[in-house]
Amino acid sequence: MAEIWHGAAPPDHRPLGLRDWLRVARRGLPLALLVFGGLILLLLIRLVERPLCGLRRPVTPYVTQYVCQTAFVLLGIRYRSAGQPMRGTGAVVANHASWLDIFALNARKRIYFVSKSEVAGWPGIGWLARATGTVFIRRDRRDAPGQIAIFRARLQAGHKLLFFPEGTSTDGLQVLPFKPTLFAAFFDPALRDDLQVQPVSLRYHAPLGADPRFYGWWGDMAFGPHLLHTLAAPRQGGVSVIYHPPLRVRDFTDRKALALALEETVRAGVAG
Repeated sequence: MAEIWHGAAPPDHRPLGLRDWLRVARRGLPLALLVFGGLILLLLIRLVERPLCGLRRPVTPYVTQYVCQTAFVLLGIRYRSAGQPMRGTGAVVANHASWLDIFALNARKRIYFVSKSEVAGWPGIGWLARATGTVFIRRDRRDAPGQIAIFRARLQAGHKLLFFPEGTSTDGLQVLPFKPTLFAAFFDPALRDDLQVQPVSLRYHAPLGADPRFYGWWGDMAFGPHLLHTLAAPRQGGVSVIYHPPLRVRDFTDRKALALALEETVRAGVAG
């Protein structure tokens, strides 16, 4: 079973009033049309793309990227990025703070998430994840051989695979220790020599006067209420996505050394 970070108690949200519900409608309805309209378009394109290209997805990632970029415009959340997404074969790791991470990380670079297998069964989110090419795995060292085969196939197809090595989400103000289990697959002889891993830091900036953890989604927080209060915010904050220089796997002796180096880089970026 995946560990869940609980941390301090979540901030208390005031009951939504009429103006709040109007903001929910003004932002939420266009956002729903964007997300589900984009999903339908993606699935229609995939009907042609899959038999012609197999694992390669030359068109549909652009649909995902457009949806994620436009989502921040509709939400009114400022989006900024710094640094350069890497080119060539490789993986990406980032800290995990919110469901907004999916939009933030897809908006700048076309990537494919690696997620715990339980997510595939979640209503709504699971469907979106499968449609956009998410790789589902069990976080178990015994499954490493199968994971290596999956990662090798996806990387050889030109996919950038994104991992959340903390294994859970936080309040966005800190970075938990990276779990090194998944990094064992990177040291397979078929991957190690050519593989790079790029650390990325996500920094959320709460609306003026709001709790600094406003956009954080962690512990037992329900998705629905968190989404509603995000949509209802009188003013919005922002998110910064910081791309750090990629690290070469062959420069590290083992998975623990690589995980620690990536963790320290991401934590420094979050701390600012």
